[in-house]
Amino acid sequence: MTLTEKVAYLKGLAEGLNLDKDAKETKLFEAMFDILEDMALTVNEIDEDLADVEELVDCINEDLDELEDIIYDDDCDCDCGCDCDDYDCDCGGELYEVECPSCGEAIFIEESMFDEEYIECPECGEKLELDFDLEDCDCDCDCCDDED
Repeated sequence: MTLTEKVAYLKGLAEGLNLDKDAKETKLFEAMFDILEDMALTVNEIDEDLADVEELVDCINEDLDELEDIIYDDDCDCDCGCDCDDYDCDCGGELYEVECPSCGEAIFIEESMFDEEYIECPECGEKLELDFDLEDCDCDCDCCDDED
């Protein structure tokens, strides 16, 4: 039973009491029922508006999910056909993080890219020469041991 139906039920009960229309108590009850009816209608409007807002938020959330998929494309682009994230890809070898000296952006470089003459910063476009000296490497990987 909705609020408006409950208020209508109360009004019906009051009318069934056959109260004196001119009595102060009857006027008080009628005023209270009018207020209750207005409140019930207002609550119904709020419920309808809230349902509209929830529907809109769901649509915005779906659109945001699509945008995040486009902007933060985590699909592996190593052309190996695997379905891994760029950071978890084991197809291109070890993954290293370096900082662009021009813009300070973090750049992730795969081990297979060391053979290239330079790489381009995806943020500022600066061409960066790769000068990786394995003798100065202090990581815990096996790449340094292979070259010794």
